[in-house]
Amino acid sequence: MSVDADAKRILIIKLGALGDLVQSMSSAAAIREFHRDAEIVLLTGSPYADFARQAPYFDDVWVDERPGSANFIGLLRLWRRLRRGRFDRVYDLQTRARTTLYFWLMQRRVTLGSLPEWSGIAWGCSHPHANPVRVTMHTLDREADQLRRAGILGPITPPDLSWVSTDVNRFALPADYVLLIPGSAPHRPAKRWPIDRFMELASRIAAAGLTPVVIGGSGERDLGRAIARAVLQARDLTGATDLADIAVLGRGARRAVGNDTGPMHLAVAAGAPATVLYSRASDPDLTAPRGKDVVILRIDNLADLSVDEVARTMGLT
Repeated sequence: MSVDADAKRILIIKLGALGDLVQSMSSAAAIREFHRDAEIVLLTGSPYADFARQAPYFDDVWVDERPGSANFIGLLRLWRRLRRGRFDRVYDLQTRARTTLYFWLMQRRVTLGSLPEWSGIAWGCSHPHANPVRVTMHTLDREADQLRRAGILGPITPPDLSWVSTDVNRFALPADYVLLIPGSAPHRPAKRWPIDRFMELASRIAAAGLTPVVIGGSGERDLGRAIARAVLQARDLTGATDLADIAVLGRGARRAVGNDTGPMHLAVAAGAPATVLYSRASDPDLTAPRGKDVVILRIDNLADLSVDEVARTMGLT
């Protein structure tokens, strides 16, 4: 079944995590191009809603409250909202069990034309992504394949965040700086390069006449403070930036160096040359950010990755 470009109301579902949401902006752009006159709503997680509202692809952004199975009131509220949306078509880019539940919540009385078309993996949906190797594909390639099977043809290019705008002058940064992103999800410590290596790299960056700028969430302030104490020229912005700030700072950076984490995806998509550090805890073949100058360094244990090897990607040896 082909997809009708004249659908009037479209729902895109992408709940997170941050890196996945950033990469899905490519699919959002393709959906907007195909459904030029439609009203498009994004359903996403609360941490990403304000950022997504800046994007030119959505007419509205809804926050998914993610009610649990025991939260009857929350599920009822979600059920009512999805059904009252009267969407003609849904692109489920999350493709998880949770969003399959949303497919069933949106079923209206089974009469001709009463069900929204659905691109995803839910059993019985109109446009299934039935590729048996879909889980082995990079996020961009998997979503491109999903959209092609739903009638949106053409390649999906890396995300373009040129639309992000915010004033970062309040940070009073020098013109030549390097972003350091030493954090990652706290429950996945194997994804972090040891902080002492970031300290040594920051020292080499400062010796080259560049300013190391550390960014991260409020839970990573100890990492920023440690680097700033070790290297006086470093600037610690951990806990001080929102998602738009990170994108704009990435756009102006000489380079970004960091672990496999959402802010690295933001920086790369905004245009930062980057060195991204991967351990065996995640697979760059599935998730690595793509850009014009992106170096992926992968090693089973990041404790075995030397500062020299990272510095070489920056021309600091």
